Amino acid sequence: MASAFSNLLDKLHLTSKEDDGPPAKEPADEELNKLKEKYTKAGQNHVFTFYDELSVPEKASLFERLQSFDPNYINEITERALHPTPSSNNNEETTLEPLPETVTASILDSKEEDKQSWYTSGLELVSKGQVAVILMAGGQGTRLGSSDPKGCFNIGLPSQKSLFQIQAERIWKVQQLAEKDSGKKDIAIPWYVMTSGPTRQPTEKFFEEHNYFGLSKDNVSIFEQGVLPCISNDGKILLESKAKVAVAPDGNGGIYQALLTSNVRTDMRKRGIQHIHAYCVDNCLVKVADPVFIGFAAAKEVDIATKVVRKKNAKEPVGLILQKNGKPDVVEYSEIDDATAEAKDSSKPDLLKFRAANIVNHYYSFRFLETIEDWVHQLPHHVARKKIPYVDIEKGETVKPSAPNGIKLEQFVFDVFPLTPLEKFACLEVKREEEFSPLKNARGTGEDDPDTSKQDILNQGRRWVQNVGGMVESEVAPEETGVEVSPLVSYGGEGLEFLQTRTIKAPAVIEKED
Repeated sequence: MASAFSNLLDKLHLTSKEDDGPPAKEPADEELNKLKEKYTKAGQNHVFTFYDELSVPEKASLFERLQSFDPNYINEITERALHPTPSSNNNEETTLEPLPETVTASILDSKEEDKQSWYTSGLELVSKGQVAVILMAGGQGTRLGSSDPKGCFNIGLPSQKSLFQIQAERIWKVQQLAEKDSGKKDIAIPWYVMTSGPTRQPTEKFFEEHNYFGLSKDNVSIFEQGVLPCISNDGKILLESKAKVAVAPDGNGGIYQALLTSNVRTDMRKRGIQHIHAYCVDNCLVKVADPVFIGFAAAKEVDIATKVVRKKNAKEPVGLILQKNGKPDVVEYSEIDDATAEAKDSSKPDLLKFRAANIVNHYYSFRFLETIEDWVHQLPHHVARKKIPYVDIEKGETVKPSAPNGIKLEQFVFDVFPLTPLEKFACLEVKREEEFSPLKNARGTGEDDPDTSKQDILNQGRRWVQNVGGMVESEVAPEETGVEVSPLVSYGGEGLEFLQTRTIKAPAVIEKED
């Protein structure tokens, strides 16, 4: 059984070798010739051009990498990505409609009793040990001026906490809330942190140096998404150097493959996990393991649910979650015309018809993740045309192109949505100011940068203090004021009654009840 499963992964190119260091010995001639023949038949034998002039460790490393790929599969997905097969309804007009009300709800106008019911049932599922979290944290902070993993980034809060710490403390708080609600002790929410090749070791080191931010090491698993070779414009695998294949992470859609090739799904199964929250690291307001979201999705008995925020205006460049040809899907801003973007909701004329902005914040049932092998091969690969440094095969020299010379293949986490029956899909609209503040740009940009992220957290804390009757005063400009409420004190504004008669001098940090 295990062998058959391994063969299936190989066939679908779901295997990935760690690049922790080459074996000491040069690959045997028989193994090398077998691999060369495989690449020759696929028309990719140029990857061995410089093999004979490499050192033994370099030969071993290159062999290891090339052995981890199936060149025929690489050719197949490249062809599919560059020349997609016309769909059966290709000649028909694409139809776009909002998701039906039967599969949607909004925190903005849901009944208080419904929200409380979702919260209570979500906490109960946490207390039963059935909830886990997957963090997609493969990105580096390059655009932020840092080579560290983005989760290590300090957005400038008074506490100087990193994104990783903020999110870890929210997990801790949900565990505490579940313990208080249920009377149980030692409730755990496993946290599975998906990294990329460049971010794995720095992430592991950061977690170790910070003692896993107060979480149990046994409940934090750091794993790595897969990679795919970079391809030239004429379909050839590119070499980064004479001894190294040019590779790139396989996109956040690689999460599904990574769950198979790591031990994550197996670990979830052993723990009895039934409900999974998955999100991206760059949202400082994300409500990790949100009991309301978990309870909502569980009540709907769906396989996939997603959180959205209301689109700011017709021109905001965000992907939209909707029905495309009757199936749940994500349509990018660039794919819709102005008339569609500006269309109004007939039942709510003051709102846009298509307003469900994708924030990459999803729920999965474990039963759905148990079926990955059934559908993973159907997910498309998308083309990103890039300037990719490469070795000239004829001259043996490294070339840094001035124009895009190749493609990187990637998958998106939402590629699975259209494969999901509408009745097994749900969507929850949440408040942007409470749950979404992405970190995309360098400081000083004025939009989606460290300053806006910091201010969104401080503004949220000020609202929470004022909501319980506290006062916030400051002698600086209003836009520079605010209160940072530690997740260790409050997850979503609850438990702050001790501030009811207090006056807080902003900017301030509330780290404990006193």
